[in-house]
Amino acid sequence: MQIGLIGSGNMARAMVRGWGDPVLCTDALPERAAALAAEVGGEAVATNAELAERADLVVLCHKPPQLAAVAAEVAPHAKAVASILGGVPLSDLQAAYPETTVYRFLPSTPVEVRQGAVIHALEGAGDPEVLALFARLGTLVSLPEAQVDVAMGLMSNTPAYWALVAEAQIDAGIRRGLPADQAAELVVQTMAGTAALLRRREFDTLAVRREVTSPGGSTARGLDALERGGVRAAFSDAIDAVLGGR
Repeated sequence: MQIGLIGSGNMARAMVRGWGDPVLCTDALPERAAALAAEVGGEAVATNAELAERADLVVLCHKPPQLAAVAAEVAPHAKAVASILGGVPLSDLQAAYPETTVYRFLPSTPVEVRQGAVIHALEGAGDPEVLALFARLGTLVSLPEAQVDVAMGLMSNTPAYWALVAEAQIDAGIRRGLPADQAAELVVQTMAGTAALLRRREFDTLAVRREVTSPGGSTARGLDALERGGVRAAFSDAIDAVLGGR
């Protein structure tokens, strides 16, 4: 399957690195498309229309406000379109591409290392070959579209949250005298290991906490400090901020 990406920014780059296949690509900044094509052995194409003519699947990675302008170029030529545009519902995509098979996906940047999550909107198209393509990037979760934006608040934004949490822990270790590189290695490796352990425990977060927490021990004191610091409320506020009025 020949993939064509319209937009060659961070998320497009993460997906292409995860797939590891040559792609066609365009971008409002031609040099950015050229750099991405050079990295994966693909080709930077002159126009969106040419890309749509040559690609089996056009992946929309441009800015959401460009939907109508890009569709005017692409819709007459595209065989199938997959959107990763945040906040753009299927109804808008189908209105922009009325004669084209349309998919809606939302990936997260860890797909670069095939460790991320990808949301698929159930009401969109569901060809097994296209679903398998996105499943190569990580865990594919199909949800009703009404739940997609909520799910986005748990995975699409979250790499930045975990990076902030890691940064805070690393800084705390540095403040207590650990070298920065060793503090970072300890924190990041423990985050990765904890994620693997949670999966092995079938996502039983309480079980994982209990395995570490002795009554009155250091972990219990640390958890108490985090609770008093409002960690639960902070994450609840974060998803409310992401969703805004939606």
